[in-house]
Amino acid sequence: MGLMVLLVTAILTAAPAQAQPPVASSAAESSSATQDANQNPESGPPEPLPVSLDKIRDALQTTPTVSLRALDERPTFRVQIRERQKIEELLATLNFKSAPAPGGGPYGFEQQRQMFPAVDNPLRQPYAAFNQPELLTILVENLVGKYFAGRAMNAITSAERAHAEAAALDEVHTAIGEYCAAQPNGGAGIQICSGPDR
Repeated sequence: MGLMVLLVTAILTAAPAQAQPPVASSAAESSSATQDANQNPESGPPEPLPVSLDKIRDALQTTPTVSLRALDERPTFRVQIRERQKIEELLATLNFKSAPAPGGGPYGFEQQRQMFPAVDNPLRQPYAAFNQPELLTILVENLVGKYFAGRAMNAITSAERAHAEAAALDEVHTAIGEYCAAQPNGGAGIQICSGPDR
């Protein structure tokens, strides 16, 4: 509030700006101005202008330093995005190589391990839920799945591919036969109609 009062006081007490006398635009106006000054001796000699008209005329007559040929050239703008680099640097610092968390979290798992050690509780050891014949069955199923299932799938997919290729070849031969039959003279003179497989 005090700053506003100070500002208003400074504006009101400042001296009013005085207008400059009008500039004579031609010789006739300048001669009339001198006649007015002669008739009115109280006004005194005219005050000098703050700028030099000769300097302004000289500046207007000189050639511009900016070439007008450059107006047709298209400017080249470049944009560089740095935010992505920051994100990639942040993602590089993250560690995803840790093992998956056990059930109940690492603290709960550690508490269970200390309260119920695997040596005293054989059912808490890995694969403890399976007896020996069941473990043998799991082992055989895994070996069969790893070695024979992949070969069986490859054999099935290769047989399906061969069947699809044969069906596509038959379809092409049928389409060529229909095309040649629709041509005059049964397609005589057309290379595809007189090929070795026709």
